Amino acid sequence: MTHMQHYTPRELPTALAGLAELALDLRWSWNHTSDKLWRTIDPELWETTGNPWLIMEIASHQRLQELATDRAFLAELQQQLANRQDSLSENTWFDALPNAADLKRVAYFSMEFGLSEALPIYSGGLGILAGDMLKTASDLGVPMVGVGLLYQQGYFRQVLDADGRQLAYFPYNNPAMLPVLPLRDANGEWLHVDLELPGRILRLRCWEVTVGRIRLLLLDANGMSNHPRDRGITGELYGGDNETRLQQELILGIGGWRMLEALGLPAQVCHLNEGHAAFAVLERAAGLMRTQNLDFDTALRATRAGNLFTTHTPVAPAFDRFPPALIQQYLAPFAERWGVDLKAILALGREHPDHADEPFNMAWLALRGSGAANGVSRLHGVVSRALFAPLFARWPLPDIPVGHVTNGVHMPSWDSAAADALWTQACGKARWNGEMAHIEQGIAALSDATLWDFRARQRQRLVDAVRRRHAHQAAGRGEDPARTDVLNALFDPNTLTLGFARRFTGYKRTNLLLAQPERLLRLLGDPQRPVQLVLAGKAHPRDLEGQEMLRQWAAFIARADLPPGRLVFVEDYDMSVAAELVQGVDVWINTPRRPFEASGTSGMKVLINGGINLSELDGWWAEAYAPEVGWALGDGAEHGADPSWDAAEADALYRLLETAVVPEFYARDETGLPRRWIARVRESMARLTPVYSTNRMLREYVEHYYLPRAQALDARLADQAAAAHELQQWAHRIRTHWPALRIGPRSDAPDTDGVAFDVQIYLDDLPPDDVAVQLYAEPPAPDAAPERHALLRGEPLPGAINAFHYHLRLDTTRPASDYTVRVVPNHPLASVPLEEASILWPA
Repeated sequence: MTHMQHYTPRELPTALAGLAELALDLRWSWNHTSDKLWRTIDPELWETTGNPWLIMEIASHQRLQELATDRAFLAELQQQLANRQDSLSENTWFDALPNAADLKRVAYFSMEFGLSEALPIYSGGLGILAGDMLKTASDLGVPMVGVGLLYQQGYFRQVLDADGRQLAYFPYNNPAMLPVLPLRDANGEWLHVDLELPGRILRLRCWEVTVGRIRLLLLDANGMSNHPRDRGITGELYGGDNETRLQQELILGIGGWRMLEALGLPAQVCHLNEGHAAFAVLERAAGLMRTQNLDFDTALRATRAGNLFTTHTPVAPAFDRFPPALIQQYLAPFAERWGVDLKAILALGREHPDHADEPFNMAWLALRGSGAANGVSRLHGVVSRALFAPLFARWPLPDIPVGHVTNGVHMPSWDSAAADALWTQACGKARWNGEMAHIEQGIAALSDATLWDFRARQRQRLVDAVRRRHAHQAAGRGEDPARTDVLNALFDPNTLTLGFARRFTGYKRTNLLLAQPERLLRLLGDPQRPVQLVLAGKAHPRDLEGQEMLRQWAAFIARADLPPGRLVFVEDYDMSVAAELVQGVDVWINTPRRPFEASGTSGMKVLINGGINLSELDGWWAEAYAPEVGWALGDGAEHGADPSWDAAEADALYRLLETAVVPEFYARDETGLPRRWIARVRESMARLTPVYSTNRMLREYVEHYYLPRAQALDARLADQAAAAHELQQWAHRIRTHWPALRIGPRSDAPDTDGVAFDVQIYLDDLPPDDVAVQLYAEPPAPDAAPERHALLRGEPLPGAINAFHYHLRLDTTRPASDYTVRVVPNHPLASVPLEEASILWPA
């Protein structure tokens, strides 16, 4: 790849030059055919870190010289280089799309990317999703480039002290030890972009990460030319104060878009993974202003068609907000550069544009600057429509313009070696690179004995990992090594293993299992049907409630009268810990307070590995659950932070474990197989794994969002943005004349098959085609959709100017009184109500 030629990570023997190419491509994080190379170089370091780049960088010169004359190693190296090249040159799913040429490039902006623990610039689910998105784009051939930040420290590393208190450490991410390269321009120079901050210019360094076919471009502020106070802006992920967060988001959005422009990488679709990157919509519009000589409103009208906003937030207070004085201070230099009235920019981030004392809301900016928006599960789509309803006054909730694409996970990143072999046997090597139609039949063909043996090997691998990690933790606290030996001897690979790992915070109810400690002790201490529980998770350093939850678990573990090893907390939850847990647990437990789990992806990761979910009916599980594939908590309703409901659900959780989960696991036939359990494993793997993969998710984004957004953008930019000008004129007419529109008398004429409706509409001076007249009826049932029917314009009203009869004969069994007439804006190129939220109901 040509962008590597300007930088040699270290001096390698000529015969080993290809090692850098393999180590720099994070494809190794999900394609493990090259693992044998890194294991050969340094087996101990490979076992400890799993990081090819680090191994290559710190291997001794003598060791590399030995390998340069090792014929078997050189043959394997050449084979892996050929394999990589063959993989990258294969035809992909995207290549076969009939209209693939309409989508040139997607720029995927995210505050964090979780690709591998070798690149620690992630904290949790948002970053893991972003990393999985890039990996899947590589697999499917979707033209995408990632844009993010390279943090000097990233998210904190966790240790618990002897009293169970969380200690947070921030080790330095040395770029020389990370699989990143300086991003070079066309002349081979290290690319930098400048950002205007109040009273100074911030010079940002640009970096590049290779992810198979995909490039991830990163920015950091830690250059020597910057003021010391500014070099730390990209220090911690989600650290610092409100001003630091604003600075990071300016770097991501504005700096990120400028980086793309400097590289000559225009993106048709700008995908905002959360509102953190929303400033990109402003810089994108400003760029069009310069090149097309447009005013700001018209430029934003044109470019927003190519922007997609994905919200992950389940509660309004979680949206990033900035105080008026702070946002004015930081946006003023950009408004001056762009030649835009600062008030016009600030209005985009306020619920009430004219209220100067309102905080600036990044989610409002993202929505007002995008041509489409989506939540990350079906339930979260419903929740999000309620959150964004304030921007669409008088519109019914089903009409609020937020759809949904349920999250998934990149299955090849989260399967174990044994799982990969099993799935390859059942479904073939290319199972995640296409439509996945054959997967259910492949898993159905596996024998019960094969599946149970597979699960036993998965559990044994987890037991080994937990023993190793627990010994390391105990040694770090100075505990008696003899006690660790006892633990290692007794931790049982044949015991039902429950996993519970996630961020420790209030709404996730991470202590629900502690509600009745005696019952938990009975479950874990049963000598006939033993259960073991593996816990992991971090609390944000400023989340004192979450840290107290951690301390309570640590105290319970310390005093629990249990056989050693039945209950273990694994410190420093990261991608490597997560992989070990999801690959080995029998049951993954999740207990969020509905509807605050927007999607959740940790439980999706157990699917490919034969684990089963026991979860609250929230997020993805609310749409995935069926009795044959797992167990559910809750009644599918919201109860808020009600202690009595929490207590009831804790009781239900214990009851499920006692009466369903444990008995089913230990109910064996004469051959020793738990047939009902295996049937549940099979159904979960076959039915859910393809649906909750990023393969399905990304194909859905491409077909439902990326392609339509790219086509809409091209339509608005054609002929010197003629369509954008037309839409601006249309919007001006709507806002000018809407207050004078009027709905006149209506008549309903029932007959045996339905109702004939007629209504008089007075349009002031609006052209009739600028509006649509509809019949609207509320959904007839909770899970049904509302009815919307277009009325046809008929003859003009006698003696009136620009007023008409609108009529429709509707076949319906519902009474006419269920239907209300409404008038809404209408334009073939506009997204209503996203771009124009006027609406008229009868007085």
